[in-house]
Amino acid sequence: MARKIRVLIVDDSASVRQVMTQILSADPDIEVMGAASDPFMAAKKIQEEIPDVITLDVEMPRMDGITFLRKLMAQRPIPVVMCSSLTEAGSETLMQALEAGAVDIILKPKIAAADHLAETASMIREAVKGAAAARLGSARRRIFTAAEPTAKLTADAVLPPPSGRAMAKTTEMIVCVGASTGGTEALREMLTALPANTPGMVIVQHMPEKFTAAFAKRLNSLCDVEVKEAEHGDAVLRGHVLIAPGGKHMLLERQGARYVVAIKDGPLVSRHRPSVDVLFRSAARSAAANAMGVIMTGMGDDGARGMKEMHDAGAFTLAQDEESSVVFGMPKEAIAHGGVDRTVGLDQIAREILAADKRR
Repeated sequence: MARKIRVLIVDDSASVRQVMTQILSADPDIEVMGAASDPFMAAKKIQEEIPDVITLDVEMPRMDGITFLRKLMAQRPIPVVMCSSLTEAGSETLMQALEAGAVDIILKPKIAAADHLAETASMIREAVKGAAAARLGSARRRIFTAAEPTAKLTADAVLPPPSGRAMAKTTEMIVCVGASTGGTEALREMLTALPANTPGMVIVQHMPEKFTAAFAKRLNSLCDVEVKEAEHGDAVLRGHVLIAPGGKHMLLERQGARYVVAIKDGPLVSRHRPSVDVLFRSAARSAAANAMGVIMTGMGDDGARGMKEMHDAGAFTLAQDEESSVVFGMPKEAIAHGGVDRTVGLDQIAREILAADKRR
């Protein structure tokens, strides 16, 4: 049995600290070692005992969370999950947090309908576990090996499996990408290496709603390709990248000789919404050999089953390797399911996409 993940909660709201403590303590693999109302109190606690993960508020008295994060990463790197309210302005700030070294982003829990709070709690615990397994710098953390938790829904909850009939290569290639923990920076590195005439791309990055719009806007300012948060009915075009909106599933659908995306509500699939499994299954059904699948750094197994379905339908599939992954969870599971044609480093993914496009 691996020891519990020790978490320090840093938030100026007493009610948020209380709810976060209840949510995290309910998981047998997590132990809340303490809470602090501001970064100065947090620094004192870290001197006494180093946590495995810190959940960190953005706006706090005496010192804001981003400043504290930068100081922490410079002096004593510890996996940090940023905790924020659901605001457009806050989402822009959190992009800075990811660039400063935060592992993930979660929404502050709200006492609302029981099913909403249950979903939020599940995502908070998953984010903390992903952070605990994250590699910071050159050292890989191995303090936690998750046993398979409670039953989770598969892509069957959103759409039926592929028919099994192979589809010929009749259109331009569509690239389908899935990522989670560590994916924001990995996607930035991959997308900035692609030219403007790159095949159309659809991406699921596990991220809360609102934040995906800011993430897409940030990438668009850095890349030669056009990047935007996907809207229902958007066409998948060469030189364009569509990122699934947080809190919604994104499916690939074929309309004649072109592809569009459908944005849908639905239950958590593989504990996520958007889910990589949902996107990949839709690609297996609608694009088959016209698609390419890429699975990148992330905790858990979302995308593993969907990638196998893409592979079996004739798509070329790629996984990020362990050395370049912040968390080698999703790629490892996809490989184990037998759905990966090739495993490469992060710096080679863009090259593989362009090479696959040339082979068509």
